[in-house]
Parts: sequence; structure tokens; C-alpha cells
Amino acid sequence: MANVQKKETMSHQQASLLLHNKFVVVLGDSIQRSVYKDLVKLLQKDRYLTLRQLKSKGEMSFELDCLVEGGCLNHMNNGTEYKEVRQYQSDHHLVRFYFVTRIFSRYMQSIIEDFRQGLKPDVVIVNSCVWDISRYNPKWVDDYKENLKRFFDELRRVLPEETLVIWNLTMPLGERIKGGFLVPEIEHKAPQLRYDVIEANFYSGTLANTYDMDVLDLHFRFRFSLQHRTKDGVHWNAIAHRRITAFLLRHMAQAWGVMLTADALKKTQGHCHIGTKMQRTSDLPSGRSGPGHTTDISINIIHSSDMSEHPTGFDNMPSSYLEPYEDYHQPLHHQFVMRNRHSRPHYAPYTHQRPVQTPFHGYY
Repeated sequence: MANVQKKETMSHQQASLLLHNKFVVVLGDSIQRSVYKDLVKLLQKDRYLTLRQLKSKGEMSFELDCLVEGGCLNHMNNGTEYKEVRQYQSDHHLVRFYFVTRIFSRYMQSIIEDFRQGLKPDVVIVNSCVWDISRYNPKWVDDYKENLKRFFDELRRVLPEETLVIWNLTMPLGERIKGGFLVPEIEHKAPQLRYDVIEANFYSGTLANTYDMDVLDLHFRFRFSLQHRTKDGVHWNAIAHRRITAFLLRHMAQAWGVMLTADALKKTQGHCHIGTKMQRTSDLPSGRSGPGHTTDISINIIHSSDMSEHPTGFDNMPSSYLEPYEDYHQPLHHQFVMRNRHSRPHYAPYTHQRPVQTPFHGYY
């Protein structure tokens, strides 16, 4: 259990070092918004999202980020035209979120135009499924496949080869569901949606793999963790989202040839000191050096809580926390959990010139 726990947690220091000088973009629905929020929070502190933060949408600010477009700046609604663009920026981190209800549309084209004209992202984390298969066309299969192809084609054409694109498969839906996307007109589809999601995951995962995108199968990963799904049958609690963040960050580390290993654990005076080493397994290209790119980084992680009380080392565990995650029916490595096309070079980001023309959405 301890080994599984270590593999499925990530500290603020580890996340901050791994994403040093990186530009991360998250695309998708409300679950992807929570993926963005948990990453932003972890980059600043070892804390979980609160229930209020998980439920909020379109707010002016969250954990020092800012609302760039849509949300409460416009009319709040549950329609397919709802927009929300958020951005968190520090001295060494840039994370941006776009709320999308369809994997390819005019709005998605404008987002890709941002990538073309502005700073190129180092990582793109994307999912779009539930809205696609429920809100647009009752016979969704052909439309969804075609839109996926158009999206992957555009992404391949615009983004540099070094950009790591991670396609998240949609998480398991409950038998009874309710949510913002489930307007009265489509409530009759609710019982079938969880099966449609499985079919859509097969199409999107297979196609993403064909386009050499990385695939993270969250449906597979969380099939035995349904106790962390909320009562609406769609969303997930803070424990689940921290686990998602850990999966994503460890996948990035693997793709970039970075090893994250905890090599020491000791207690002194009621504090836990965790010695963690981030070690590069591949050399940087010539001339690429600077802060955040040293070959061997050792850091000490200090938690004020007692590890015997809080096994993950965080001092504000949600009340729903009972025990560390452990999927008893799955091996630690499964060929369909993560598909990784090849290792990416760990290169110095922010080397792109700022565009002469302002991007479509008016920010860099």
C-alpha cells in the first residue's frame, strides 16, 4: 500500500520544480476545470481543493489566478456557448484553462489560433466528450469521430513537436447523473450516457494514439474508486483530483526523462522531512541551461502534520479521506493505462519570440 501511495501523490516542491518555466494548457469541461484548479493550487501549496472551489465556476479569481474571458464577466449559463478562460501566472509558471463544450468548433479554432500566434504550450491536457455526445447530435458517433480528426490535425499542424499532448479519457459516469450539461431536453439520455462514454473513450483513445498523442485512461484508473465520485454522478472530490494531478505530473516526468524518487524519510521534532531527488536521465541540448535545468536537484519537503495521522503528509485532508488509494484488482502498470509515443527532450521553454500581432483572445 505504501508503494502505491507514493506513486499516486505529488508534493508542491516536486510539481513546482517539474513545471519550472513551463506553459501548461488545459482544455475541456468542468472536470478539466478542476484538473486546472488542482494543478494551480499544488504549484503554490500542499493543500487540497475545498468543496466550494470544486463547485465554483466563472469566478473572478481562484488562488491568485484571473478570469480572462467569459464566466461572470458575461452571462452565466449552462448553454453550449458558455465560455471561460482562466490563467495563473507566477515568475516561473504559466497555466491556462479554456472551457470547451465541443472538441472542434469555431471557438476551438480561435483557441488554436492563440497557439499559432502566441506562446507555444509545453503541455496540452485535453478532454472533450460528455457535452459532445449529449448536447449536439443524437447520432453523435460520426460527428464526434470527424471532430476529433479535425482537432488532432489542427493541433499537429500548429504545435511544435516538443509539445506534450495528453488526451484524458473521460471518467466513469454514475447510473443516475445530474449536472449543468444535463438540461431538461436531454434528461432522457442520462441512463445511456455512461455506456456512450465507454464507446466514445474507445474512439478517442484509439484515434489519439494513431496521431501519436499520449493517452491517460482515467476511466480505467478510477473504475474501483467510485467512492470518490460526488452525488451528482459526474464530478469527483478533491482526493480524486489530486490523484489525477499526480498521474499527469508523473507522466510528464516520464516523457521528459525526469526521475522523481523519494530516497529518505525521517521525523524530527514532530515534523516530517522527506528528501526528494529530481534527477535528469537525459542531457540537455547544448546551450540549454539555467535555473530549473540542473542535472541533479535535491530538495527537502517539510510537512507540519504527523504522517501517522495523515498518511499522505498533508495537514488539511478533506473529511471524506479514509485511506490511501489502492486498486486491488489492477497491476501497477497496464499497457492501456498510459500510451507514450516516445521520450521528449527536456528543453528550455519560453524561448519563443513574442508575437508581433496580439493573439485572438488578447493575451499571451
